[in-house]
Amino acid sequence: MGGKPCIRGMRVTVSMVVSQIGAGQSVEDLLIDFPYLEREDILQALQYAAWLAGGRELVLSIA
Repeated sequence: MGGKPCIRGMRVTVSMVVSQIGAGQSVEDLLIDFPYLEREDILQALQYAAWLAGGRELVLSIA
């Protein structure tokens, strides 16, 4: 999958899951559309995306 983070080694990327949620799909919709996913897979994908979005704050001093 081109180095993209995937769900439990499947060919389902975190970005696909997050983009589907962002497009208005519910967790239940995703579980129906992708029966091999588990609720925890989707929740972990969202947590990972939130962690990435949090970034890292670097305080620079003004000299």
